[in-house]
Amino acid sequence: MTIYEKLMAIQQALQAPKSQFNSFGGYKYRSCEDVLSAVKPLLAENKCVLLLNDSIEEVGGRIYVKATATLKDVATLPETQEITVSAFAREEESKKGMDASQVTGAASSYARKYALNGLFCIDDNKDSDFTNTQTREPKKAPETAVKAPDSFFPQCADCGIDIPDNVHDYSVKKYGRPLCRNCQKKA
Repeated sequence: MTIYEKLMAIQQALQAPKSQFNSFGGYKYRSCEDVLSAVKPLLAENKCVLLLNDSIEEVGGRIYVKATATLKDVATLPETQEITVSAFAREEESKKGMDASQVTGAASSYARKYALNGLFCIDDNKDSDFTNTQTREPKKAPETAVKAPDSFFPQCADCGIDIPDNVHDYSVKKYGRPLCRNCQKKA
């Protein structure tokens, strides 16, 4: 069995329910730990190991945590076959009630979750990061936005354009949904 066949078997069998609840936002979500707990038995069954690594990258003066999830086939040793997927999460400059290491840890957890989602084809379209349930076409990020490769930008609930994290956070608090500045003016 090739590494791709093993990955396909893991993707088919993986059940990672949204067992966490955000009482502030009123939604269920799955954490990185939920995905890891669900995938571990499937890794053993398929003779694979999963490695998670983080690196820090600066893009446009902003700091991003790049998480890399690597699936390795241990049955093919010493010439290990592997598949790697990466995801980015931007560190906030500061977050109330958190010290610098906690901010980095939160970004790491977020990036790792999305690297795992990419590797195992977990669809989070209705997860905590997508508070709007409307179907919409993704649009190009604003010209002024600096976008890391493969990074995630939240989208405006009304017009669908990518919006910076600070605009997203403000609009969710004030309007209950992510809105770009133009749609905030209309609201």
